[in-house]
Amino acid sequence: MDYDLVVLFEHPEWQKPLFSALERRAVRYGTFDLKGGAFDPDRAPDARVYFNQASPSAYVRGNTRAVPLALSLIRSLELGGARVLNGSRAFSLELSKSTQAALMQHLHIPHPRTLAFNDVDAALAQWEGPWHALLKPEQGGSGARMYLLNSADELVRLLRDRPDLWLPDHLLTLQEYYPVPPSQGIVRMEFLGGELLYAMRVISHGSFNLCPSEVCNPLTGESHCEVPETKPSRPVEFHPYPEVPASAVEAGKRLIAAGQLDVGGIEYLEAVDGRLVFYDINANSNLRTPIGQAFGFDPFERVVDFLLAQISAAPGSSNLSR
Repeated sequence: MDYDLVVLFEHPEWQKPLFSALERRAVRYGTFDLKGGAFDPDRAPDARVYFNQASPSAYVRGNTRAVPLALSLIRSLELGGARVLNGSRAFSLELSKSTQAALMQHLHIPHPRTLAFNDVDAALAQWEGPWHALLKPEQGGSGARMYLLNSADELVRLLRDRPDLWLPDHLLTLQEYYPVPPSQGIVRMEFLGGELLYAMRVISHGSFNLCPSEVCNPLTGESHCEVPETKPSRPVEFHPYPEVPASAVEAGKRLIAAGQLDVGGIEYLEAVDGRLVFYDINANSNLRTPIGQAFGFDPFERVVDFLLAQISAAPGSSNLSR
């Protein structure tokens, strides 16, 4: 085979820390740029292990074709016998807010009331939740095209004036809104190989874009993110959260296992009544180096450790050079 590992990606800036860590460890890896590509489903895989780093938010960067290519390629690779990390089941889960809600319901994990719809009248006839409500794309990502609505009329007007919000898959969701104290924010837990890597508290200051990538939400300087929907009054803050409750970690582990995520992020908020409410499952985790360093490690080195273990465990790996 040509490589030990192939990384499927769409956003090159997000992948630079991973690529640098792979190069430091002399891993024999290749890349597949999902922004424009082709594959032959009859051809044998080029590597024992593939790492899917595609993002549902590709369409906001003008890369609408990346997601369907990724899903088709991953399914073909799996049928061809390759090990795909964050494979078709994990990626399909990330692409569907309603499926995430259904999984949480199945696992009896508290989550917001959610309604998927492709018709406004049908949505208003069935929505039993309160207003305020959040409008989200079914294929979400990076907080793109999210709106806090105060009434049914606002929903009607918004989709009348912004028909582009139906893109990319013409399916939207309404989701129950839980206000949280601004100083408290939400919690994001990152998992690697089924175990908690770290947790962080995220203070949004009004932004829906909580992408942990330092490209999108840098410690200093300007953001280069292409999701400008919400302009926060202050930059989004990310703080190490070593006191994450054991119950939250256990719920996160159950979601990661059921969704078959090899690497992933789970987000939850703390409701005013004290409940932990889980609302987002991320298969494409943009790890944040300063948070890992606060816990005493480089998160990308931990990812490479995991990837090397997966390569070693792959069938025929004894014949591979490193």
